[in-house]
Amino acid sequence: MVSRRNFLGGAGAVTAAVSAAAVSKVAMAALPEPVLQTSPDTMPPLLPSTGRPYNPVVTLNGWTLPWRMNHGVKEFHLVAEPVVREMSPGFKAHLWGYNGQSPGPTIEVVEGDRVRIFVTNKLPEHTSIHWHGQRLPNGMDGVAGLNQPAIPSGKTFVYEFVARRPGTFMYHPHADEMTQMAMGMMGFWITHPKQKHPLIDEVDRDFVFLLNAYDIDPGAYTPKIMTMLDFNLWSWNSRVFPGIDTLNVRKNDKVRIRIGNLTMTNHPIHLHGHEFLVTGTDGGPTPKSTRWYEVTTDVAVGQMRQIEFLADEEGDWAFHCHKSHHTMNAMGHDVPTMIGVDHRQVVKQITKLVPDYMVMAERGMADMAEMTMPLPDNTAPMMTGDGPFGSVEMGGMFTMVKVRKDQKPGDYKNPGWFKHPPGTVAYEWTGALAEPARFKAESAGAMPAKNMPATDIEVQVRKPVRGGGGHAGH
Repeated sequence: MVSRRNFLGGAGAVTAAVSAAAVSKVAMAALPEPVLQTSPDTMPPLLPSTGRPYNPVVTLNGWTLPWRMNHGVKEFHLVAEPVVREMSPGFKAHLWGYNGQSPGPTIEVVEGDRVRIFVTNKLPEHTSIHWHGQRLPNGMDGVAGLNQPAIPSGKTFVYEFVARRPGTFMYHPHADEMTQMAMGMMGFWITHPKQKHPLIDEVDRDFVFLLNAYDIDPGAYTPKIMTMLDFNLWSWNSRVFPGIDTLNVRKNDKVRIRIGNLTMTNHPIHLHGHEFLVTGTDGGPTPKSTRWYEVTTDVAVGQMRQIEFLADEEGDWAFHCHKSHHTMNAMGHDVPTMIGVDHRQVVKQITKLVPDYMVMAERGMADMAEMTMPLPDNTAPMMTGDGPFGSVEMGGMFTMVKVRKDQKPGDYKNPGWFKHPPGTVAYEWTGALAEPARFKAESAGAMPAKNMPATDIEVQVRKPVRGGGGHAGH
């Protein structure tokens, strides 16, 4: 839930409540009251009612931070603090974040806005914030010790600069970075163009999320901050499937998805059923001459990628990292491969000592999705999530883009499972072929029957002459 609803009430309520005409100079000089959010649900877009207009984004399993206007300056208040993040239903992690969550809230501004961010440190150690990708005064860049003194615990510092260029950015600490980023401290920043931009198209839906990873032992709550590569939880906005919300769009919507990577490895992000263009990076919008259609784009460490596509195919389309271990939840990486091993006699002996012992992975790992083996408390199953046809056998960096022709503009609710038209679902063959209604419609008129070749054509096959030259005998 959001704290202080009378303060939130959408961006309009926030900014109107502190307009210069209604609030004294003393009150205007005070800190903006911090707004907290603890729900892991995807919040609706925060529509602006003051300042320059823009089309707001939707943060997957997150929210946008409200602001107030103070004599033409957009003021935000970030609170760095320990948080509890529900990574999937029933599984919670003790992380560090901002304003009640990890990642912190998305900050949305418009090109040319003067922005003032108050940062209050409620962590047990000092911190700072680096505004990743921004053009700003050197002393506002946020590298503790180099550009500024670190923010001590219990103190509030102020960052102020002009959002000079539109694009997709993020924020994260540059103080004890290994610890603080491993604990979940990061957030998204969007700068919208102030006017129509030749390289930035208007879209119907604009989603954002960060890639992050954790190493949390089964049954534990706190990440192991010394892990370099061997993470066991790969997440989008600190959520793992099936805890990641779906991206719900209307058929023929133009959709933009902005992705930032703050893990320790690259992620090839793959969308089913559609092709997309990479239209932006953290360096800004990409020139149109550099764009080509892809279904997978690699997002390297510290990079942002902005993809756009036309959602013109109805269905529930998988959207995930294509590294197979990244679509799994907590698992032991030292488990031996038992495929093909007949260890029935060994099991008989072991069960005499351990009655609840269960054979694992002798036929592959798919059985893990349906096993009822007891797990430690506060642990996400390795593979989980059910679809309309059974177990999806996924975890981690996986969700769906749900395209529906009857999804109303501005409606982000999950429409439920896709109802497949007859003849469009893969099926077991038991004899005669079913009538493929969809494909029949697609091929209508492609080759009229009168132009089709006769069905009784005799096909002659030339066989190579044994012992001849050339390719004989191949």
